[in-house]
Amino acid sequence: MNWNQRITTDPAICHGKVCIAGTRVTVSVILDNIAAGVSRDEILHSYPSITDADIDAALQYAAELARERIVPLAVGA
Repeated sequence: MNWNQRITTDPAICHGKVCIAGTRVTVSVILDNIAAGVSRDEILHSYPSITDADIDAALQYAAELARERIVPLAVGA
């Protein structure tokens, strides 16, 4: 799976925060839930506009950031 097809940023959506494409669900919300021990099923139930693959994409995006590199994103995708 290519995470950068599912993760996007747009200054007009959520003040430009990194979101799951086509939603207003920020990557940070997904990661905060995972860090708090919320199960995938609970996250998917709380945010029905995302999929299991979107959660994977959020984790992959976070892994890219942890490598301390600049991660280019498509604007308005």
